[in-house]
Amino acid sequence: MTQHLSPREIMTKLISFPTVSRDTNLPLVDWVQDYLAGHGIDSHRWVDPVQPHKAATFAHVGPEVEGAVVLSGHTDVVPIDGQPWSSDPFTVTERDGKYFGRGTCDMKGFDALAIWALVEAKRSGVKRPLQLALSFDEEIGCTGAPPMIEAMQPLMPKGSSVIVGEPSVMKAVTGHKGGQGFATHVVGFEVHSSLMHTGVSAIMQGARLIDWANLRNAENMAREPGTIAAMFTPPWTTCHVGMIEGGTAHNITAKDCRFMVDFRVVPGEQADVWRDAYLAEVARVQADMQAIRPEARIDVEKRFDVPALVPEQDGEAEALVRAITGDNAGHVVSYGTEAGQFQQAGYSAVICGPGDIAQAHQPDEFISIEQFNAGHDFMRRLVQRLQE
Repeated sequence: MTQHLSPREIMTKLISFPTVSRDTNLPLVDWVQDYLAGHGIDSHRWVDPVQPHKAATFAHVGPEVEGAVVLSGHTDVVPIDGQPWSSDPFTVTERDGKYFGRGTCDMKGFDALAIWALVEAKRSGVKRPLQLALSFDEEIGCTGAPPMIEAMQPLMPKGSSVIVGEPSVMKAVTGHKGGQGFATHVVGFEVHSSLMHTGVSAIMQGARLIDWANLRNAENMAREPGTIAAMFTPPWTTCHVGMIEGGTAHNITAKDCRFMVDFRVVPGEQADVWRDAYLAEVARVQADMQAIRPEARIDVEKRFDVPALVPEQDGEAEALVRAITGDNAGHVVSYGTEAGQFQQAGYSAVICGPGDIAQAHQPDEFISIEQFNAGHDFMRRLVQRLQE
């Protein structure tokens, strides 16, 4: 039998795999599946047919019945490029009461605790089943979870409560905004800037779309928020452009301009309404461009679509987490997670994990030892409840 590793030892192993979203996660998946197999746990793998160097893995222990608690995490991490780290990002380093390393907080710390809990549930026996679901490509738009969730259905009895372990300081987070992102490529027509009226500047036309986003933000900010929206910070749907590139020279109308527009949509509003509004504005700007040069155009591609997590009335997952943690306060977040995708697939979902989201993606990312231990205590109590 494989050695029974502690959560710290499992986290150290997971961190050692540099699973930046642009790279493979297969060595990590191989290790997890081998470790589980060593403890008599069968696991499944779903390989992305478009990206065969990436895979999700999931497993079930306990009675072969529906109603499992699902521990959900992702295996990918954000890049370390250009970040001033004080220690090796892919080696767990302990100092000042913290564990440092890429993914300690977001979210291999939780992954390690979930793997430990699955093995413990198998070893001690549970009356209610426990499942593990580890996805990929969460950091680039939560694109790996939906096919994983679909693949789980015919291979394991369907669970009922999902705990998504994003860092929440072990609080029960019951809602988050949804998100959609649109890669936008404005194609203009180059002429000398002294004759700009005969050409089309992709940058200047793209600026019209970005200003449209500014106007929508101002309108949303001024609007009185609804009951659910008022729970969020900020309490409105946001429209954002974080990067822009394009142009050839200062005296040439830009042929190309590229940027991403993303919407963070409060629960209760339909993300597709915002998509349609943006595409309608794109069509108006494109028509003006083509009135000057017919070959000018604007290409838009949806890059991600993350449904909101809507607070549930008497939610099973929420009740379970509150019973274990004793946290009865209301918590929502403005970032997106895979919880909304599980909820959309018919699961009750809640977010609860160790660590503070403020540390995610940062140089010298860390999770406090106190938080990691709190997560370990949570998993002990969860396994005990599943034995009852």
